[in-house]
Amino acid sequence: MQHAYRVGEPVIFVVSKNSPEPGRRAKHVHPSPAGETYSYQIEKFWTVAEVRSDGHIVLVTRRGKQHDVEISDPRLRHARWWERWVYRERFPSLRVAPEFAGTTSE
Repeated sequence: MQHAYRVGEPVIFVVSKNSPEPGRRAKHVHPSPAGETYSYQIEKFWTVAEVRSDGHIVLVTRRGKQHDVEISDPRLRHARWWERWVYRERFPSLRVAPEFAGTTSE
C-alpha cells in the first residue's frame, strides 16, 4: 500500500504531449501515422501544495501554476529518493506566507 501524500512532498506527474519536435526529456516517443508529429510523455516535477478530503491534491509547478489532481490518477506518483536528490532543482519549493507559518511579524 502506498503512503499518503503530504504538503511539501515532491511528486512526479506524467503528461502526454504532441508536437513536431519532441524535447530532450521526451519519453515513449511515437510518430503519428502521417509522420508529421510525435506523441510522447514528459515527466513534470511538482510539489504537493494541498491535500483535500475529497480525494484530490493540489500540485504546484515551478512557475506557480496549480493543478487539481485525483490521488488515484495513474499518472501521479511519489518521487523516488534518488529522483529527489538528482532532480532537486526541478521541484518547486512552497513559499509559506507569514500568516500561515504560525509566526507573527511585529
